[in-house]
Amino acid sequence: MHDDPLDCLVIGGGPAGLTAAIYLARFRRRFQVVDSGASRADLIPTSHNHAGFPDGIHGADLVERMRAQARQYGAPILAGTVIGLERRVDGVFEAWTREDRFTAHTVLLATGVVDREPDLPNLSDAIRCGLMRHCGICDGYEVIGHKVGVIGRGKSGLHEALFLRTYTSDITLLSLGQQLDLSAQELRTAHTAGITLIEEPVVAIAVEGDRIGSMTTRQGVCHTFDTLYSAMGSTARSDLVRGLGTILDENGCVATDEHQRSSTDDLLAAGDVVRSLDQISVAMGEAAIAATAIHNRLRGVAIPASPISEALSFSPEYQGHQK
Repeated sequence: MHDDPLDCLVIGGGPAGLTAAIYLARFRRRFQVVDSGASRADLIPTSHNHAGFPDGIHGADLVERMRAQARQYGAPILAGTVIGLERRVDGVFEAWTREDRFTAHTVLLATGVVDREPDLPNLSDAIRCGLMRHCGICDGYEVIGHKVGVIGRGKSGLHEALFLRTYTSDITLLSLGQQLDLSAQELRTAHTAGITLIEEPVVAIAVEGDRIGSMTTRQGVCHTFDTLYSAMGSTARSDLVRGLGTILDENGCVATDEHQRSSTDDLLAAGDVVRSLDQISVAMGEAAIAATAIHNRLRGVAIPASPISEALSFSPEYQGHQK
């Protein structure tokens, strides 16, 4: 246990957590980043829509650049997983990993989300090759004219398929043996858009070079695609704050105001764990706002309060990767 509370504990070492680290270090704050090493950004084969990299950049390379920049300013980054978070009666937060404990006046939650992946054979190979994608906003441009399969069901699956119609007219929505769960109006919408619907289970995937060679259904029918998209959503890593009574939305994401403050005093959140557009650039912007709010809070600058309920009212039709 560190007796003298930190100015801030940053939980998460992805783009949001590392951006906050850069800002806090340059604000000359005493803080600690605890990184579980599970950032979704590490899984990105190549990002082509992140500004400043016209030739694209691998997700892991971007994270490593940000980590090096943070360390250049003396940011302390510890490998570990925070497994508990409490707020003491004196208002100080106490957090612990399996190896250490920390106290801090403020906490920035930047833990992100976990993708819900389809139960498919050879899935890891498809993700590694960039043939299984998760965000049409991020990389829809790269599938212009491709034959695309969207794995999902219900309204979220259909919205993903319709969004990708911006880039290609050859789209199939697959529910992998579950009911598609579409209303009559949604079925008409899919038909009008030319989207093929398949409910049969898939028993095999063959990857051939830079495309999905075939997907074989239980009845032995083979379907070929250039690219697959998962529209099964994600789970927010927000369990740490549930015991604090922090307001979460219906998907478990942390509700925040325009300064990234949660309903729990001195607990802020940034990145995919907050309901917003799931983009690296958005996570970085939210982290910059949060780190500045933390710095101002600690130096005694009053920031006007705004109702968290307003954050819960934001519900766009498409937010990138559906949560």
